[in-house]
Amino acid sequence: MTSVLLTGFEPFGGERVNPSWQAVSLLTGRRHDAVAVELPCVFSRSLVTLRDAIDEYRPELVICAGQAGGRAGVTPERVAINLIDARIPDNAGSRPVDVPVIPGGPNAYFTTLPVKACVAGIEAAGLPASVSHTAGTYVCNQVFYGLMHLLDNDFPGVRGGFVHVPYTPEQAARTTAPSLAVHRAAEALGIIVDTALAVTEDLSTPAGTLH
Repeated sequence: MTSVLLTGFEPFGGERVNPSWQAVSLLTGRRHDAVAVELPCVFSRSLVTLRDAIDEYRPELVICAGQAGGRAGVTPERVAINLIDARIPDNAGSRPVDVPVIPGGPNAYFTTLPVKACVAGIEAAGLPASVSHTAGTYVCNQVFYGLMHLLDNDFPGVRGGFVHVPYTPEQAARTTAPSLAVHRAAEALGIIVDTALAVTEDLSTPAGTLH
């Protein structure tokens, strides 16, 4: 059985790369206990692909990653909301507005990752990180909410959550946005994996919020 399933997204919004997929691919290439799956940035397909991956690999831990251009550090997400409100169309041209991820589902789900402990571990390694309390309302939040709904209803005992990573330096070169090298994002994700596998009770200290 694969211990850890990591996912990243295909490029979207006119970008040629997605650092979330680059980072999880790099990380799983270094670990024997993890596998990476690329998710489509398409509302109608993302959760189908995610569920198929969980069914296939039967992991004990699922960490989905996405790109958050403009953020300066790696941000484990704390809460997913039952809302899609797309600022731009997805890669299939769909742009749903004000619709639920799961009709009739709970308003929100909290991650089952120890996000404060993860941030502490990343910062101890000299990398930028903070806890985020919003995953937005685009495909990243859809996947985060859908993941937690799947785990809560169909895969009891499996833990999971979502992490955003910044632009790569190459992406940020066209903007004034901060960036993080892919190998550093992969290092931070590795710390999150190790922390989540080892820690079940999160730290009780206050956590700062990026957004």
